[in-house]
Amino acid sequence: MRPWLAHYDSDVPQTLAPYPERTLIDYLADHVREHAHDAGLIFEGKRISWGELDRLSDAFAAALVELGVVAGDRVALILPNCPQFLIAELGTWKLGAIVAPLNPVYTEQELATLLASSGAKVVVVLTRYYERLKSYQARTSVTTVIATNIKEYLKPLTRLLFTAFKEKEEGDRVELRDGDLAFAELLHRDDPPKPVTPPRADEDATILPSGGTTGIPKGVVGSHRNMVLAGLQLHAWLRSALQEGRDVLMVPLPLFHVYGLIGVQSLSIVARMPMLLVANPRDIKGMLHAIAHEKPSFFCTVPALLSAILNHTLVTSGKASFSSLKICFSGGAPLMGETIRRYQELTGGRLIEGYSLTEAQMAAIANPVRGPNKVGSIGMPLPDVDIRIVEAEEGATEMPQGQVGEVIIRAPQRMRGYWGNDAETNLVMRAGPDGQTWLYTGDLGYLDEDGYVFLVDRKKDLIKVSGYQVWPREIEEVLSTHPSVSEVGVAAVPDPTKGEVPKAWVVARAGMSAVPDELKAYCRERLAPYKVPGQIVVVPELPKSGAGKILRRKLKEI
Repeated sequence: MRPWLAHYDSDVPQTLAPYPERTLIDYLADHVREHAHDAGLIFEGKRISWGELDRLSDAFAAALVELGVVAGDRVALILPNCPQFLIAELGTWKLGAIVAPLNPVYTEQELATLLASSGAKVVVVLTRYYERLKSYQARTSVTTVIATNIKEYLKPLTRLLFTAFKEKEEGDRVELRDGDLAFAELLHRDDPPKPVTPPRADEDATILPSGGTTGIPKGVVGSHRNMVLAGLQLHAWLRSALQEGRDVLMVPLPLFHVYGLIGVQSLSIVARMPMLLVANPRDIKGMLHAIAHEKPSFFCTVPALLSAILNHTLVTSGKASFSSLKICFSGGAPLMGETIRRYQELTGGRLIEGYSLTEAQMAAIANPVRGPNKVGSIGMPLPDVDIRIVEAEEGATEMPQGQVGEVIIRAPQRMRGYWGNDAETNLVMRAGPDGQTWLYTGDLGYLDEDGYVFLVDRKKDLIKVSGYQVWPREIEEVLSTHPSVSEVGVAAVPDPTKGEVPKAWVVARAGMSAVPDELKAYCRERLAPYKVPGQIVVVPELPKSGAGKILRRKLKEI
């Protein structure tokens, strides 16, 4: 029933049970007692120790107490990756309150809806998003706004240069309205009191935004236990490559996403590995500079970001160094075979593809660190994560090995449900073929004889051309191998005779021209006629989520 267990790396246990009844706050306390002066965070060359992170989060917790925040209240964070995110998050948890991170680039309607549905009364916002927040605050329950400037944790010279040349341009020079508070001023306590009611493992810790099965943002509720379980599972999986307390984890992916927040952050705190935070992953040059100087061992990415890095002139010219990287972990969207080939050719490093979703709370599937990484596979379930492949229409019958169906997941850390939305929760968390509750992912795939999972596509993205099934990813794989193509997305468009046909949107590689007719001819040589896109459009960029995933549903809006 679980063929993957026979193919684990030799140092990975089949189960980690029983799991400790602990929270990340408990692990932080351990580090403060034994390694207080070791770096816990690295940001733009500045280091913040575990002890300092603990003291600052205590100060923030004390400020929240004065604002009337109590256990169970929600504190929203509209922040990029920066020390303030961790300080506010840990301080909120120390009171037993719940953190609700939001993607700053969501539309005003999306932000207002998520804020209102969470009932958050306090929000911590980066100054460049402050005026935007004020424009929709009246539609939410927010009564207290705490603003913070990105420069507050920059090194002195960098801070001076930012103030002189970038602060106004970036929109960070703002004047707070009456009643709103400055984050930095709340932390000016030399000896802040320790919170007296730390959270329990089974209490709610996070509400993370997710499109779920419909694409409409909803709040996914996760517990403190979920975060510890995810951290322990990833630590066990990666232990052969990463050393506890020594290796640096580079985090260019947003902490408002499950991958960064519950995946990498939990691994960092459980395994005492400092996080190297990247506030702006679009600054590829700055990121390559940070890799060269801080020498991280672990790099988390999504295919779109990895493609941008591989296409940067510093990389193609051989001037960038990746020698420190032991593991590059990619998730969030399927890796194209061409991307894997180029990464390994350029770096010689280990590129591991993995998979999870917000609702699974990093109940991850991943390729092994030492064992075979099968091309096209997202890997196998981590310890105590179970999967089945069921027929896609009703999900009531398990499919034979090798046949395509919907992937369903069961794990000890799956979400509690969608915040205040039982109807949507019941759509994705329901009884499987064995009568137990499973998480229905909406992803189609199959298991091979060794227990490796191969994703075919999203259930809702399946294209039916004259009754034939066409997977967008298969077309994307072909187009991504053309030398002129940097990125590609494929989706269905209506057709009067065939019902629907695939259409492709491509981004040309720097310095090259992508010609639609040439690309069509290229597809005709490699795909069945009904799979060849009816139209190929060259665009400057593709619509992506905050985690860098191409949003197929928005391609048609271009």
